[in-house]
Amino acid sequence: MEQPSQTNNEKEACAIIEGQLRECYGRVVYSHKTHEKCADILLSRLSALKLWQIILSALTTGGFISTFFGSGEIGAGIGVFISTILLVLNAYAKNYDLGELAQKHKQAANEIWLIREKYLSLLTDLAIGKKPLEAIQETRDLLLESLHAVYAGSPSTTFEAYKKAQNSLKMQEDMTFSDDEIDAFLPNELKRS
Repeated sequence: MEQPSQTNNEKEACAIIEGQLRECYGRVVYSHKTHEKCADILLSRLSALKLWQIILSALTTGGFISTFFGSGEIGAGIGVFISTILLVLNAYAKNYDLGELAQKHKQAANEIWLIREKYLSLLTDLAIGKKPLEAIQETRDLLLESLHAVYAGSPSTTFEAYKKAQNSLKMQEDMTFSDDEIDAFLPNELKRS
């Protein structure tokens, strides 16, 4: 009589742990994608910033050259105005190293990717049922500590990046593949169709 009760308790415990692991996996998938999107946004801003620096430098130089060739005060005024804008842009670029920040987000995404894959493997191990529940719990706790270390050392994400990640995951199904798509990557022996 005690054996079926234990089995039911074990099934309940597995279901509870599976629920928790699925939640953790979902959060990690979103964190990974959000950090990727943050890096993309920052690199795009950096590219635009560099382009505007080049354009404004050229316009400033053009304004001052036109002064040299006789445009007088109008050319000088335009040159001063544009160079002031360029100064503000350069000060912003100096205070906020977008390239370095993008690199930190990329590094965080890379570290979170590995943890994401470990969560997926842990869910697979739980579904197979060969590992003792205690081993699953121990691995879960180690993953939580690893994730905490990554989050503690990574920059904060933005709402804009989260929305882009959400769109990528929900609407564009960035993390989902059909059997045919997966089969295209595999050798014939491993294909399902």
